[in-house]
Amino acid sequence: MEKNIVLIGFMGTGKSSIGVKLAEKLNMNFVDMDREIERITGMSVGELFRRHGEIRFRSEERLMAQKLSRRKNLVIATGGGVVLQEQNIALLRENGILICLTAAPEDIFERVKRKRANRPLLKKNLKVEDIDAMLKAREPYYSVADFTVNTSGREIDAVVDDIVNYIKSLEKNSV
Repeated sequence: MEKNIVLIGFMGTGKSSIGVKLAEKLNMNFVDMDREIERITGMSVGELFRRHGEIRFRSEERLMAQKLSRRKNLVIATGGGVVLQEQNIALLRENGILICLTAAPEDIFERVKRKRANRPLLKKNLKVEDIDAMLKAREPYYSVADFTVNTSGREIDAVVDDIVNYIKSLEKNSV
């Protein structure tokens, strides 16, 4: 495929796990932006936040978006906050189809509560209401997606199939 498939959405919506399966199914390469940033900086995202702050992390994220936007045949799992910088969305859209993954706040809470150490924006006393508030605040940013899929209560393969069907419909309509 010429264009990349860029998975955006809040933390815990399944971008990485769905991205791996989607790449496999479409015979594309998978890249997790946060893991790439960790590889390049030699620090976990949490450590990068603690040592250098969110501004530094967002700068690394922007550089990664630039780098990945020049490549092809990728399924890219972005970090949940990549959409907060318009420049990132513009870069990733240049050569990509933006797919937003969503989930109910309760499902996100269950998925991320055990991994708080790896999630710098989550507080120790996190509640479902906190996630709901963050989701509402980011809603306008996620609305830039070309296609949105809810992952709550669904198997990974079903979500992957929805995305594959959407991609196929785009290819069919462009002929």
